[in-house]
Amino acid sequence: MEKLFGTDGIRGKANEFPLTPEMAIKIARAVITVLRSNPASGKIVIGKDTRLSGAMLEYALASGVCSMEADAQLTGVIPTPAVAFITSSTDADAGMVISASHNPFYDNGIKIFDANGDKLSDDVEAQIEKLVFEDQKVGGSNAVYETGRVIHLDDAPQRYHQFLTRTLSEKIPFKGLKIALDCSNGATYQVAPLLFSELGAEVEALSIQPDGKNINDGCGSEHPEALVKRVIESKADIGLAFDGDGDRLIAVDDNGRIISGDRILTICAKAFKQKGKLKNNLVVSTVMSNLGLRKALKELEIEHVMTRVGDRYVLQEMHASGAIIGGEDSGHMIFLDDHTTGDGILSALKLLDAMQTESKPLSELGDMMTVFPQTLINVDVKRKPDLQSIPRVVDAIAAVEEALGEEGRVLVRYSGTQPLCRVMVEGSSERETKRYCTQISDIIKEKLGSRSEK
Repeated sequence: MEKLFGTDGIRGKANEFPLTPEMAIKIARAVITVLRSNPASGKIVIGKDTRLSGAMLEYALASGVCSMEADAQLTGVIPTPAVAFITSSTDADAGMVISASHNPFYDNGIKIFDANGDKLSDDVEAQIEKLVFEDQKVGGSNAVYETGRVIHLDDAPQRYHQFLTRTLSEKIPFKGLKIALDCSNGATYQVAPLLFSELGAEVEALSIQPDGKNINDGCGSEHPEALVKRVIESKADIGLAFDGDGDRLIAVDDNGRIISGDRILTICAKAFKQKGKLKNNLVVSTVMSNLGLRKALKELEIEHVMTRVGDRYVLQEMHASGAIIGGEDSGHMIFLDDHTTGDGILSALKLLDAMQTESKPLSELGDMMTVFPQTLINVDVKRKPDLQSIPRVVDAIAAVEEALGEEGRVLVRYSGTQPLCRVMVEGSSERETKRYCTQISDIIKEKLGSRSEK
C-alpha cells in the first residue's frame, strides 16, 4: 500500500498529491471515522500556519469533516501545540494542523493529534491510510441533509495564551529582561510578542509580517542569522527563534552564540534536577543528538535514553520510561508535566525560568555542554532502497566508523518527509568531520542521485 504519513504527519508540495483539496477531504473523512469516540457525533479542531495554501486545505478538511456529520472547529492561524492543547482540553475527537513546519511556503502538510493531544501511533496512521487509499465510503448517513457545522473558535489564541501563563509560578517573571524574538513570519507572530511583553520583558520582534510566502524565508529557527545580529546590536539578554508552526525553539545567547536544542535540554534538565522536579532523573533525546549532550548529562549524573529520529518517538519513550523532559537538537522539546507535545514558546518559558533560577546569563549556562564538531549533509535522492543493500555505502560508513573509533560516530538515514538522505558525522575536529561526511555523501549521491544509477 502507498505510504501517506512520514515522520511528522503528511507533507508535500501544496496542491500536488497528497496535499490536494480532494485528498484533504478523504483524509478528514478517514480521521473522523477512525478517531471519533461517539458514532452519533464528532468534533475536529483544525488550525493552520500562515502559508498561502493554508486556506485551501482548511476549507477542504472542514468539508470532509462536515460531510461525516461532524463539526469542524476552526482556530485560524495558531501554533501547532496550541491545537494540541485545545483538542485535549475540550471534548474534540482529534486535532488537525495544516503546516509544513520549517519547510518553504510552497510545501504544506497535515499533522494530526488524537483526543488527548498526542500524535498518532503507527497503527492508527495505518488505519487512516487504508481508508484513504481504498477510497471507501466511511461513516455518515445516507441523508444528505445530515451534515456537521463549521464553528470558528475566535478565542483559541487567548485560550492558548492563558494555558502558557498557567505554567509559570510568577505573574510577571521576566521583568527587566530584554528579549529579541524571531517568529519566522509564521504561526507565533501574534501570540509570542504579546505573551512575553505581558510577562514583563522588553520585546523586540522580528519576522511578524506574514504574507503567505515569507514563512521561514531567511528567518526563524532554521535561519537565526538576523536574530543573532539583532541580539548583538540591541544588547538583548536572549534571542528566541521559532519555526513556522511554533513547535521548535532555537535560542541565541547574550554574546550572539546559537544555543540549539541539546544545550537547552541540558540547561533545563539541570534546573529541574536542582528543584527536585526531574522525574526518574532522566532525559530522552534522539540518535541525532550531539555527543556533547551525552557527556554533559553524565557529568550532571542524569540518565539519558536515545530513540529513533522524530519527536513522537521521543514522546513514546517518555511515556514508557516516566521521563518529563525530552527533545531533539532541532529544537523540538517536550515538557510532559505541562504539555503533550513539543512547544517552542513553552520551551522558551522553561529556558528563561532556568536563567532566572540560576541567576546567570545564557552565555554562561550554555557552557555546561561542549558541542562536538558535527557535519550534516542532505543528499537529494530519487529513491530510498535499504542502505544495507548497497555494499559501497556500507563499506564507506564502516571505514569512517573505524577511523573515528570512540571519538566520533556516523549516522545515515533517509528523511521521513523529503526525498533526502541525511549523512551526519561527529568527530574530534571540524575538518575531520567534514572530510568524512563528504566521502560518504559523494557515494550516496553517486548511487541514489538519479534513477538510472544502481
